[in-house]
Amino acid sequence: MNLITVAQVCSVNNQIAKGLAVADDANEVSQTIEALMDEQRKFAPPAAFLAQANETSPSIYEAASKDRLGWWAAQAERLVWKKHWDQVLDWTNAPFAKWFVGATLNITESCLDRHVATQPDKVAFHFEGEPGDSRDITYKDLYEEVCQLANGLAGLGVTKGDRVAIYMGMVPELPIALLACARLGAPHSVVFGGFSSDSLRDRVNDAEAKVLITCDEGWRNGNRIELKLYADKALEESPSVEKVVVVQRTGGDVPMQAGRDIYYHDLVASQAKDRPATETSSEDMLFVLYTSGTTARPKGIVHTTGGYLVGAATTHRLVFDIKPDDVYFCTADIGWVTGHSYIVYGPLANGVTSVIYEGVPNYPDKDRFWEIVEKYKVTQLYTAPTAIRTFMKWGTEYPDRRDLSSLRVIGTVGEPINPEAWIWYNETIGKGRCPIVDTWWQTETGHIMISPIPGVTTTKPGSATIPLPGMSADIVDDEGNSVPNGSGGYLVLTEPWPGMLRTIYKDPDRFKDVYWSRFSKPDEKKWVYFAGDGAKKDLDGYYWLLGRVDDVMNISGHRISTLEVESALVDHQAVAEAAVVGRADATTGQAIAAFVTLKGGNPGGPELIAELREHVAVKIGKIARPASIVFTDELPKTRSGKIMRRLLRDISEQRKLGDVTTLANADVVNEIAHRAASAASAQAD
Repeated sequence: MNLITVAQVCSVNNQIAKGLAVADDANEVSQTIEALMDEQRKFAPPAAFLAQANETSPSIYEAASKDRLGWWAAQAERLVWKKHWDQVLDWTNAPFAKWFVGATLNITESCLDRHVATQPDKVAFHFEGEPGDSRDITYKDLYEEVCQLANGLAGLGVTKGDRVAIYMGMVPELPIALLACARLGAPHSVVFGGFSSDSLRDRVNDAEAKVLITCDEGWRNGNRIELKLYADKALEESPSVEKVVVVQRTGGDVPMQAGRDIYYHDLVASQAKDRPATETSSEDMLFVLYTSGTTARPKGIVHTTGGYLVGAATTHRLVFDIKPDDVYFCTADIGWVTGHSYIVYGPLANGVTSVIYEGVPNYPDKDRFWEIVEKYKVTQLYTAPTAIRTFMKWGTEYPDRRDLSSLRVIGTVGEPINPEAWIWYNETIGKGRCPIVDTWWQTETGHIMISPIPGVTTTKPGSATIPLPGMSADIVDDEGNSVPNGSGGYLVLTEPWPGMLRTIYKDPDRFKDVYWSRFSKPDEKKWVYFAGDGAKKDLDGYYWLLGRVDDVMNISGHRISTLEVESALVDHQAVAEAAVVGRADATTGQAIAAFVTLKGGNPGGPELIAELREHVAVKIGKIARPASIVFTDELPKTRSGKIMRRLLRDISEQRKLGDVTTLANADVVNEIAHRAASAASAQAD
């Protein structure tokens, strides 16, 4: 398996692989996924940043490599344990791991109690409501409110091991609810507030939740989201739920079912502001978080307590160069794993001050994020490439309105970032002085796996660089063999890690089949986790994520990543954002269909279509030239910002559209379909 050495961390002087020239002179390698892009720009950590960085030496990789389990044990010592572990890792029943075996703890003591003892008046969360209301919550405030809710839930019959479902907007009661459940040892199951009542029902039923915590309504883009009504509809077919706790966010008039529903403020009003933390095993379930599935039952990803917190806290501290006076802003929703790990558990374990924002980045205007950065003097910003490309489309006037000089580290999460968006982020938001940490990880991994360390790593626009200390990854071909540098293939993880998923809830066989069957060799006791993503390694051994292997297109026998074509399109000065899919083609197997959003209201036209096709041909090769290009004002996205390529494939192949209930902008789909139909014949070769 490929291992990253200290020499590779230090040296980035080799050429990046050129197009298809990735074969050994004597023996050409047949690639799983072709590596077409040629990105050679490099950015060393800025001198001013290095002067104050927590980590500046690549020796951290060597230390972790020499004694991986010892290194993780040292990181675990930063947390609060009730009973120490007997064994760091038990891998005898692979792929079912146990970390910090024999240890007991309660995760909230690391996140709350110890900080209340040393810094009770430090702000844990700055809350910024979409309508403009705000609230500062100190660590003492947070501790007391968590204990009050924990006492209230205990009064409703919630005990250790009971599942609690949470369906809320981004309000302070959301992280309080997670922590209150953890205080009780009751696993939580957060359902993103943008999901439909059917999606909520399925998740509640699979987890067999005893209590649901929700809001009357939520704010989004100036509108009220009827969360309680959606919850009521879901609960018509959710027999396990005994009680519903309702946070009053808008004060809207919502139906309350006698004997079942209780307002949050009534539940906590008379509760004590203290509660002993329930002792839990390191391997007790902390939460189950469901991946959204459109063709199969959602998978309940199980994360346990000790290893998860060690991984989340360690990676948060390393990747974001965390210091005591930082103000950290992750723009994700707590309904996703990013919010679990990098709004709630990781930052609180590190005693940092975070910002929680309720709404969208363009309400009431397109500078809302930058207003928040200026208001709270944010030092770290962690957001999605989709958001960054949207900011590019809106133009520099909005960030230029605000003082962003407090920023020290800026990060990306969610999907691979194309190089031109990376450069825009670096120049417009970071002003060339903030290292960019481009992170790769998943719901399943629990915490960041591949990322720069900002004071150590020379970065390259679009590359997540190399695995973090203590992590072990590789890129392999169809047979599971490590591919040489300069080649593409499948991204795999080759050693267990602390925050890894333990199973799929109530379905261990599916867990083994989905994640461990593709490249593992049980007879040889060789277990390999397949992430489902394509990737390539450049000649320096840097990792470049190419998106889900489901999104790889087969063009005349060439397996081409949608990401590389999208990056080539966005490289053109007229393009703000692009999405690419493969559509069926009788001649080539698949043809590339592109959907493009232009900057500055540019209407596009046949000349620009021809120019963009040629631009892609020049950038990465004629084989990747789109067969069709459709200009659209918006791309279909979920409320979390994910582009729904499935719908674009449906449009491209003129099929009946699939489910659109999770879209943030469902009305845009028909417009895209109309434009695609009009363009199909006009652009045929």
